[in-house]
Amino acid sequence: MATQTSTPARITKKQVPLLYSWIAPTHDILAFFVESKARDRAIELAAIDEGERILEVAVGTGLSFQYVLQKNTTGHNTGIDLTPAMLKKAKKRAQRIIRRHKLPINQYSLEIGDAYELGFPDAHFDLVLNSYMFDLLPEDHFVPVLREFLRVLKPGGRLIQMNMTHGKNWYNHLWEGLYRIHPTLLGGCRCISTLEAMQQAGFVNVHREYISQWTFPSEVIRSERSITYTP
Repeated sequence: MATQTSTPARITKKQVPLLYSWIAPTHDILAFFVESKARDRAIELAAIDEGERILEVAVGTGLSFQYVLQKNTTGHNTGIDLTPAMLKKAKKRAQRIIRRHKLPINQYSLEIGDAYELGFPDAHFDLVLNSYMFDLLPEDHFVPVLREFLRVLKPGGRLIQMNMTHGKNWYNHLWEGLYRIHPTLLGGCRCISTLEAMQQAGFVNVHREYISQWTFPSEVIRSERSITYTP
């Protein structure tokens, strides 16, 4: 269920860059098999319009960012991540996409950044994307980080999230079992849902979808900053 309490986080923020430096070379292989269906749906729900200002937090190796670049050729796209090794792969992927599709070279930036303290002005972005990051965070950090996302969104702006979530069938729970054996097997990710936290943080029009791919359970959530919201 979406409201189910998650297993406690066992990877600290300080451990993330080291862990994902180790994961970076093979990250995309597993992601292709278990995350691509959710990622495609997330991009669809994002409904990107040309000319928007877009931020992806925890951009990883750029698996979602590559589609953002192709759909928002006249806006500006920013990706941030804690791990230099992941950003290095994202930059190479972005450069390939720019060359292949002959896109403007000044339409994006990829840089080190922290989800807890986004270095951007209030009401700056039309869209914020976030993929498989909250499933590393302690549950009591969900609302504060979501409020930081809300802060940088324009009134009416959208947040699109993907998370590893609680499965509906017995075979979906095998992934949670791997986490319990050793959290690094899944890059520190465990089953969560941010649905309630989004509502507590002040997001409106919250819509959640459940997607299972090769038994891996994901949630894709679309929400918005209210036009009348004030912190």
